[in-house]
Amino acid sequence: MQFGTAEFDRIYAEHHARILRYLTRMVGAQDAEDLAQEVFIRAAKAYDGFRHEAKIETWLYRIATHVAVDRLRGTASRRETMLGEELGEVAEDGREAGSTLEEKTLRRAANECIRNVIYGLPENYRTPLILSELEGFTNREIAEILDVSLDTVKIRLHRAKEQLKQALLDACQFSRDERNELTCDPLNSGEDPARANRG
Repeated sequence: MQFGTAEFDRIYAEHHARILRYLTRMVGAQDAEDLAQEVFIRAAKAYDGFRHEAKIETWLYRIATHVAVDRLRGTASRRETMLGEELGEVAEDGREAGSTLEEKTLRRAANECIRNVIYGLPENYRTPLILSELEGFTNREIAEILDVSLDTVKIRLHRAKEQLKQALLDACQFSRDERNELTCDPLNSGEDPARANRG
């Protein structure tokens, strides 16, 4: 995909993979690629007006967040996410490769429980939590991305973590496997975690 200038093509090459990963975490793999293209189309159109008061990265994440939230509000019933992979199904240092099938199964079951609970959080809590815990942004950077005050970010993150902690206790049964590693299973697989958290 060409944007007509070498400078913007460089920006696309440097940031596309991370924006795609973020959108996958936000909306799921099915829609992420299309939305990533939309992010860069919007960014290319707006680039002449970009005043470099923020970093390119946070500016792109701001656009990506708007695009993702618009899609989520239009597809409220969607429950597919890739958070499980990002929460440890495949360890970045390659430790997963040596796991037994049973260990992988236990890990995936735990991650499915966790990601369903995270996805069930209200959007204004889920988004800063993903930006902080999975994307690695500072609170100040998150404030720039979401265009809110630093205090608002701190409050939302605190409430997100409190809701996540309580929701995990309500939705998941924690136990330890034979290697003494923590695992969890849904307490009620028939209940929609999002509906439970909204209740």
